[in-house]
Amino acid sequence: MGQRRAAAERLRSAEFEAFAAGAAGRLLHAAVLLTGDPAAADALLCAALTRTYANWYRLRGEDPYAYTRAELVRRYAHRPHWRRTGSGVLARLTPQERLVVVLRLYEGVAEEQAAAQLGLPVDRVRALCLRAMATLRSRPPAPPAAPSAVTATS
Repeated sequence: MGQRRAAAERLRSAEFEAFAAGAAGRLLHAAVLLTGDPAAADALLCAALTRTYANWYRLRGEDPYAYTRAELVRRYAHRPHWRRTGSGVLARLTPQERLVVVLRLYEGVAEEQAAAQLGLPVDRVRALCLRAMATLRSRPPAPPAAPSAVTATS
């Protein structure tokens, strides 16, 4: 590898490491909200960051955070093994509702942008968000009662 190419690779690595150090925490939190499982969220984030690193040169002039978030959303939406519902506050939501809530409320993405990322009409995104919020505001179903132990009396 030539010196110029090696220098370019070092620069790419340094830029990406700086980006990942600054953005990984927030992206990991979004991934945990989506998957409900820290291990699955870590794997999902690693896959998204890997794709971002591979396309780093093409991102010149674009926001790498937005690209990585979009990749996180794409991978979650199109790969069923990420959508196993774990535990947590969002466990009662469907995968689409989770995506909308995380994008709209946690990430602060506008309805139009969220709709474009998810490939849905704006009205559908709005309806999903409203339904998800109604679900989250409602009381969770009561867990089944454990059978009580019968004590013998003498």
